[in-house]
Amino acid sequence: MTAKLSLRGVRKRFGDLEVCKGIDLDVGEGEMVCLIGASGSGKSTLLRCMNLLEPIDDGTIWLDGTDISEPGLDPQPVRQKIGIVFQSFNLFPHMTAAENVMLAPRRVRGLSRDTLRPRVTQLFARFGLEDRMDYYPDQLSGGQQQRVAIIRALAMEPEIMLFDEITSALDPELVGEVLDVLRDLRQQGMTMVLATHEMGFARELADKVCFLDAGRILEQGPPETLFAAPREARTKAFLSRVL
Repeated sequence: MTAKLSLRGVRKRFGDLEVCKGIDLDVGEGEMVCLIGASGSGKSTLLRCMNLLEPIDDGTIWLDGTDISEPGLDPQPVRQKIGIVFQSFNLFPHMTAAENVMLAPRRVRGLSRDTLRPRVTQLFARFGLEDRMDYYPDQLSGGQQQRVAIIRALAMEPEIMLFDEITSALDPELVGEVLDVLRDLRQQGMTMVLATHEMGFARELADKVCFLDAGRILEQGPPETLFAAPREARTKAFLSRVL
């Protein structure tokens, strides 16, 4: 399988702290890759490097065979292709759900509200929120706000979606409705990379699971292999704690 997104030797430092230590990773078209590991292992930083929110210090990142990590490259076109959703919803409180979703396509692509409304309505309907389009964020549950944040990213029609612990700020009973959105995207063939603590979800749906430890991918493979028969002692120790 040709990689849609490919990382080679990616390093990222913050001052003296090296957070990503020479990471190699391939993400195939339509694949779901789950990043697991303890807090501080580098998962969030790696995702932020993938869509150029953080410039890398060394290595290369390739998107469809083009080096997107060249210094001086305009990151905006890349970020339109690689959407990211964080654990905090980051919705503007003074805007309705629909206005939050339409903001980026209007500003970045110059599209009008009238042009956007049918597609945005379709997205809200797809995720069971059509009746909440004109609600403000504080009128929505945490799970609904997170779904709006996902819809906002999808409104830019990205080719790849990155998700950074998007269920960790939610009450347990709301986690399921957000994971259902990811199941739906998986069925639609969206290419996705997730940092997640939801081991059952990773085991069920991921094509590949990567265990990060201290800034390195220590082990990666299909979930049935990595969860059932991990090779590395660190992986075994981590899984015995979380499973």
